[in-house]
Amino acid sequence: MVTTSSGPPTADGRRLRGERSRRTVLDEAVQVASVEGLDALSLARLADAVGASKSGVAGLFASRESLQLATVARARDVFVVDVLQRGIDAPRGLPRLWSTYCAWVDHSRRRVFRGGCFFRTVASEYDARPGTLRDTIRDALDSWSEHIQTLTTDAVERGDLDAGADAELLAFQLSAAYAYANDTALLHDDDAAYDRALEAARATLRGAGADPAALTTG
Repeated sequence: MVTTSSGPPTADGRRLRGERSRRTVLDEAVQVASVEGLDALSLARLADAVGASKSGVAGLFASRESLQLATVARARDVFVVDVLQRGIDAPRGLPRLWSTYCAWVDHSRRRVFRGGCFFRTVASEYDARPGTLRDTIRDALDSWSEHIQTLTTDAVERGDLDAGADAELLAFQLSAAYAYANDTALLHDDDAAYDRALEAARATLRGAGADPAALTTG
């Protein structure tokens, strides 16, 4: 507890403690939701998991939906740090595209979220259920799809891929290989699915004119 020299907690101290508590709850929530979906989240369950009172956890979120939305936002933040920021360190063009793709596959392989790809779990849960949660999940997925397509387009424009290569189709094919590997690895406990996804991505990019030597990592 943060206190002033005279004793009682300061407003800043209470806010920091509340932020830490909220982060602790959300870090557990993203793990639960990655396996069981957002509908599995409950204040009582999360309170028990983090060793807090239900009323204390309830005080951090205005409603169950706000908890679910905050969980999606927290998962997105984790994903950005673990995948996007790792990939963006590579030079632009094919190196950045490939580095990002390898980081993406590795993200699922390492089980950063216990259920593999958090967004595949929650998207399948909400893809046919209109509402704020669906919109928020869709926005996160659309943002990532646009990023992959931007990287692919940049690789084409910089001459790392054939001038006539369809960047949108390539991005779709790379994403499909990732998605199938994630699902297969989880369903069959088959880590080799990730290696097959990388090889499928290599074949796709080589077919679009990529230098095989640029695709050796991963």
